[in-house]
Amino acid sequence: MKIIAMIPARYAASRFPGKLMQDLEGKPVILRTYEATVNTNLFNAVYVVTDSDIIFNEIVNNGGNAIMSKKEHECGSDRIAEAVESMDDVDIVVNVQGDEPFTEVDSLKKLIAVFKDDNKKEIDLTSLMVHITDVDEISNPNTVKVIVDSNNFALYFSRSPIPYPRDKNVAVKYYKHKGVYAFRREALLDFYRLPMLLLEASEKIECIRYLEYSKKIKMVETHVQGVEIDTPEDLERAKKLWK
Repeated sequence: MKIIAMIPARYAASRFPGKLMQDLEGKPVILRTYEATVNTNLFNAVYVVTDSDIIFNEIVNNGGNAIMSKKEHECGSDRIAEAVESMDDVDIVVNVQGDEPFTEVDSLKKLIAVFKDDNKKEIDLTSLMVHITDVDEISNPNTVKVIVDSNNFALYFSRSPIPYPRDKNVAVKYYKHKGVYAFRREALLDFYRLPMLLLEASEKIECIRYLEYSKKIKMVETHVQGVEIDTPEDLERAKKLWK
């Protein structure tokens, strides 16, 4: 089974433009992420896939693997699917977010293990979720929530609090969806070729497309929140943590 990691890296970001090239204790965020992913020793190859000459050159000039996107893409899955389309020998593709330099090995191992245990190849992709209890985070639309069935297959993702707590006495758990995925190559290419439908368009959550086309998403619980660098404040937190 050939397993590769793809790190989609877009230079422009609405909340923090150029964040991937911001300095994180001597190296840009994207280079820190790339090196951390390589150092997990979980992958046959690691690539940064980008629309930016600046990011491309940063990775290549430091001995890394980078691929330039040929088209404009609205989401990371489309960007890496374009790159994977010509790689016939790949079985599993792990999407690592470029703004998460604190790559966590155990969580990635859990994602990969799902496919190694799936002898019938019934699972199309896996992703991470983390239990959250903070009321503000649960209600924050920037935090994507996920609900699952009894076997931890995803039922739905939303920016709204799901499930809605109509009965306050029910001890329901809330899970935050972390944007780290592992795909079967065929499922990723299906996503790339199928049009966006209404639920994905409304929520602006790309993994909803898989559910709308009846793909099976196995969620894996992790207890590591990590640091996603979406704002200058996040970058300052990352610098302190790195030290």
